Amino acid sequence: SMQTSGSKPCPCPSFKLREVVSMYFTMIAVFLVILVVALQGSAPRGSDFPYKVPLDPKGLLELSWNVSYPEQAVHFQLLIRNLKFGVLFGMSDRGEFENADLAVLWSDGHSSYFGDAWSDAKGQLHMDSQQDYQLLGARKAPEGLYLLFRRAFSTCDPKDYLIEDGTVHLIYGILEKPVHSLQAINISAIHRGLQRVQLLKPNITIPKLPSDLNTMEITAPHVVIPSQETTYWCYMAELPDRFRKHHIIMYEPVITAGNEALVHHMEVFQCAAEFDTFPHYNGPCDSKMKPDRLNYCRHVLAAWAMGAQAFYYPEEAGLAFGGPGSSKYLRLEIHYHNPLVIKGRRDSSGIRLYYTATLRRYDAGIMELGLVYTPVMAIPPGEDAFILTGYCTDKCTQLALPAAGIHIFASQLHTHLAGRKVVTVLSRDGREQQVVNADGHYSPHFQEIRMLKEVVAVFPGDELITTCTYNTEDRSQATVGGFGIMEEMCVNYVHYYPQTQLELCKSAVDPGYLHRYFNLVNRFNDEEVCMCPQVSVPQQFYSIPWNTFNRDVLKSLYGFAPISMHCNKSSAVRFPGEWEKQLLPTITERLREPVPHCPPTPGPWPAAPVPLNLGDLRR
Repeated sequence: SMQTSGSKPCPCPSFKLREVVSMYFTMIAVFLVILVVALQGSAPRGSDFPYKVPLDPKGLLELSWNVSYPEQAVHFQLLIRNLKFGVLFGMSDRGEFENADLAVLWSDGHSSYFGDAWSDAKGQLHMDSQQDYQLLGARKAPEGLYLLFRRAFSTCDPKDYLIEDGTVHLIYGILEKPVHSLQAINISAIHRGLQRVQLLKPNITIPKLPSDLNTMEITAPHVVIPSQETTYWCYMAELPDRFRKHHIIMYEPVITAGNEALVHHMEVFQCAAEFDTFPHYNGPCDSKMKPDRLNYCRHVLAAWAMGAQAFYYPEEAGLAFGGPGSSKYLRLEIHYHNPLVIKGRRDSSGIRLYYTATLRRYDAGIMELGLVYTPVMAIPPGEDAFILTGYCTDKCTQLALPAAGIHIFASQLHTHLAGRKVVTVLSRDGREQQVVNADGHYSPHFQEIRMLKEVVAVFPGDELITTCTYNTEDRSQATVGGFGIMEEMCVNYVHYYPQTQLELCKSAVDPGYLHRYFNLVNRFNDEEVCMCPQVSVPQQFYSIPWNTFNRDVLKSLYGFAPISMHCNKSSAVRFPGEWEKQLLPTITERLREPVPHCPPTPGPWPAAPVPLNLGDLRR
């Protein structure tokens, strides 16, 4: 019946503060019980976390992860061997511990806590007001403690790192003493380091492998890893005699057990066919004993870097090797990273090639995009983000690509030590269509061939524009383009099918326009920049006094001056045509910057650490 006004109101529950608090603590207690149950849970299956990398050189911290594109999140499993009083794990722009985004497990000696934190510009830790590293569970096992947590790619929290395609600099720290609070952790006083990985692996379906699959291991026999931080080791291998044409359809790393933290990256190169023989060699690549002829082994067959899985070719293509016109000599190059300067460690790592005599429909090819290796492209000193761009023009693709186009399925970006970002964009009729490959946190110390999330079709008349961003803040003179490690490159090696004659599609500024720049700089400056023809381009760059005028004029010169195009066949001969003083491609429509997808703020995660019942941490 309807109530008349003034009668007794309905019996709505009126909670007293005490009851609310009691309910809150009951919820916390239930949550903790769930956590403690999680601690006793069964071992996560390895297949749940297909990607794995050791974080530290001793292998005390081992990270495994998986990527969920539907959820736009990464699930992490961190194995901590020999846990002391906690760990820090996180991400930052280039591996710094300042302005970093961190998940922290810490103990005061009695209780343990897990929380999402960030560090400020001074390296001081703060609890994040939005807890985006979500703890899913923890489990003790004979090998150590497993910590499971989740993180969305994008959280729209200004204190959080945006997880993107390309390289991610992971950082870690080990707490060796108890700490009474998160803020009490002094990150400059802990054992710490960084590891680079590609977190967002492409979700490709693995192609069906043929029944006549063969394998060949290219491994360096019984190398004693030198007791120094960085070694590049070269080993020459040979294909069997009368080895006919085959297709490589996948490859994977072969790493000597126990050396997972020392083998940083590896590449297999095929030697140039014009030489009948190559000398045997098994030693450091920079040794004076290394025969010069090994420098003619530059055609990449396979490349692997730490954290990478097996590499698969698409079903319709394979990489040809063997047969007439193909050298039987291969060079394996291994980069050992040995920061602990371990002595006497033996290694027989390398790459296992999977190949078939049943040739696939297409041969895969490799094409170089970007800038020509020439000193006319230079970066002034003291720059934090100087941009250089290399073009593969519509005129070149119109001439060299088949009417049905080519399909790019993988890419390897390359610069020397000053490179910070690399991106290649496909443009059609002046409108940017799509990104071929981009790495906004690129590191020259982490170069791998990456399978693309989706195959990119390139047609005659399309343009491929490769842009590199450099940092020369630590340099006092100009950095010119070239082969030396202190010179620079801007290259994207794209892997595609069907193979064409086009092996190199790159550009550089027109030398005549650069000459005018030197003339102008000379007139404006009191100091003489010698313009005599016998003075080399690098010498002219080195003698420029780098004021803002000279910097800005060089920047605008590169932005408007005509280019010299290299539209080359494999024999290093250009396709017929006029390639000098070509106008820069005009872009009328740019790609929109992707807007980060903001997930709902995680549910009832208070901005407080989650207590963990780990018993005695130091078991």
